[in-house]
Amino acid sequence: MKRLLALSLLCAAPVLVQAADYKTDADHTFVYFEVLHNGTSTVRGRFDTVEGDVAFDREARTGQAKIRVDMKSISTGSKGFDEHLLGGDFFQADQHPEARFESTAFLFEGDLVRAVEGNLTLLGQIHPVKLNAVRFNCYQNKRLNREVCGGDFRTELKRSQWGMGFGLPGIPDTVRLQIEIEGVRQ
Repeated sequence: MKRLLALSLLCAAPVLVQAADYKTDADHTFVYFEVLHNGTSTVRGRFDTVEGDVAFDREARTGQAKIRVDMKSISTGSKGFDEHLLGGDFFQADQHPEARFESTAFLFEGDLVRAVEGNLTLLGQIHPVKLNAVRFNCYQNKRLNREVCGGDFRTELKRSQWGMGFGLPGIPDTVRLQIEIEGVRQ
């Protein structure tokens, strides 16, 4: 009888689900930016080197992300423009070679990530941002034989908040970011 009771208690015990850990996939992870240039045209570019670690638990609806962006990996399609953006007027990449995002909360709808809140470190300053998921999905990657999760996230920020005031007000303060990220389950 004691064995039967112990077995029934064991079967009734809640299953603990741990967060799954993911490493960003360099072939499918980029940070894009766009800003209106003096009211004339939209200037776009991206950072090609983005790496980090993400953990999330769909069951518990929690997560954690630490992402690093190599500022010198900027690519606008114009070497001269890239050099200007990396210099003292904008990203000051020699003094601040990376930007960092560290999450403070994952916001879920069901078991899908709908937004990630966190702190963005840029130019040595830290300010909160919210990355809204345009889409989020997980799938079994047949080539890697592993689960891959990711999506597209968007936000807008005021560059002056991080001390980037060059060209204001002609070059608008608002910068749109799109983060395309995929992580491979470890």
